[in-house]
Formats: sequence, structure tokens, C-alpha cells
Amino acid sequence: MVTKHSDPRALVLVLGAVVSVQFGGALAATLVPKIGAAGSVTMRLLFSVTILLIFLRPRVRGYTAAQWRTVGLFGLALGLMNFSFYASLAYLPIGVAVTIEFIGPLLLATVLSRRPRDLFAVAAAAVGVVLISEITHVPLAEISWIGLGLALTAGAFWAAYVVLSEKTGAIFPKLDGLALALVVSTAVVLPFGIPSMAQWDRSALLLGFGIALLSSVIPYSLELVALRRIAPGVFGILLSLEPAVAALAGLIVLGQRLHTLQLVGMALVVAASVIVMGLGARPTDRPDPAQTAAT
Repeated sequence: MVTKHSDPRALVLVLGAVVSVQFGGALAATLVPKIGAAGSVTMRLLFSVTILLIFLRPRVRGYTAAQWRTVGLFGLALGLMNFSFYASLAYLPIGVAVTIEFIGPLLLATVLSRRPRDLFAVAAAAVGVVLISEITHVPLAEISWIGLGLALTAGAFWAAYVVLSEKTGAIFPKLDGLALALVVSTAVVLPFGIPSMAQWDRSALLLGFGIALLSSVIPYSLELVALRRIAPGVFGILLSLEPAVAALAGLIVLGQRLHTLQLVGMALVVAASVIVMGLGARPTDRPDPAQTAAT
């Protein structure tokens, strides 16, 4: 099998997708205080699913019960992942939330790889999480345990999302499975978001539309073009930059500054991710176009 080489233009597109997702997350952090996490996720999903359904027009007939089960679980994981992540933004800086959330797919990749060196990488990532959570130098009473728990929950659902995304992509044509899963995830969070709709004024709707574009539509589109011409290892390395990009987005959009130890912790998580998901990727691995735009 021929190894796929990376087109420089594809690198720019994937990096653009990563930046788009994290700046979308930073915008979401400004919307959550206005209409709550449930309202923010509901608004984003409503805009995203409407746009994708218009452009993708997925087929809804001819699928088996097993296929619908898979896409239903995929949509459930997607909705709960976003719900718990957005909820964590009310307690944590976005750079911290994304770094902790990243432990989910990192652990999944380590379990699937079974390479001894990856265990050392995960150990380094664990140290990084301890540093970024400030447990070592902040009184326990001041630690945002709720925020940490929500971010870890989002990471667990992200890991489930990665597995179910691969299964969905294998049994549904094109991005039909993703579009159908978004319908399911919207239905899952809608009951929780309905009470906030009275607060959906023009400024909130504009923010929600921008978040939908930055977090879903733009990165999906960029990756669809890029992933045909990029090596899996390079994709993994770019994906590993998400915590750092999230911290940058938090600084620019929200004015959030991380302490030195938190930055060291983030660097450990990023390095571990590069080792596990970047340098260890096999030429036959095919990146999932939805994974970068997960949150």
C-alpha cells in the first residue's frame, strides 16, 4: 500500500479547521452566561443541523435497525459531549477545559495502540492534567471540581464519539450518518434548551450562528477537502495542537491567561498526544473527518 504524503495546502486546511473549532468554543464561552449551557448547545446544533441537512440532504430510507441504533448512539454521544463541554466553560478557562477533555481520545488511542511507549506518554499527560487543574498549588476548596468533572465527562463522551463516528462512517454513505446523528443529538438536548429560548435575542442568535459556522460547518468543509491528501500521522499532530489553540483563543477572545504551571501541564498533554496520535499513526489509518470538529 502506498503511503499518503501531505500536501502543504492540506496542512493549512486542517490547521484552519482546528483554529476554527477552538475559536468557536471561545465564542460559546461568551454565550453560555447569557442562555446557559443547554441553550447554547441547542442553538448551535439547531443551526448546524439545518445547514448540513440543506446541503447534504441525507437519505433516510433503506437503513436497518442496527444502522439506526449506531447512528442513534453516535448522536447521543455527540449531544452529551457538547452539553458537558459547554457546561464546563462556566467553571474553567477554555484552554483548561479542552486539555482535560483531550484525555478521553488520548486514552482511547493508547488502549487501541497497545504500544509500551504510549503508556509513558499517558503518564506524562496525567502529570500535565494535575498541573493544569492546579491541584498541587491551590487550596482544595478553591478547585473547580464541578468544572473538572464536566470536562472529564466530555472527554469520556468524546472517546465514545470517536468509536461511534468510525462505525457510522463505515455503514453510512458520505456524511449522511453525521447529519442524521446531529438530528438525534439536537433531539436529545432540545428539552433542556427549550426553557432558555425566551432569552434568545438577536445578539444571542448571531453568536449561536457564528458558533455553528466555526465549530461545525467550516471545519467539516475544510477537512473534507484536506483529508484526501494528508498523512494520518500529520493529521494526528495537528489535532494534538487543539489545547494550545484553545488557550490562544481563550486569551484573544476572553482575556483568559493561564499560569506557568498550567502551560507546562498543557505542553505535557500536547506532547503525549503527538506521540500517541501523531508519531504512532500507521499509513493505513484513515483520519475521521468529524473528530477535529468534535466540540
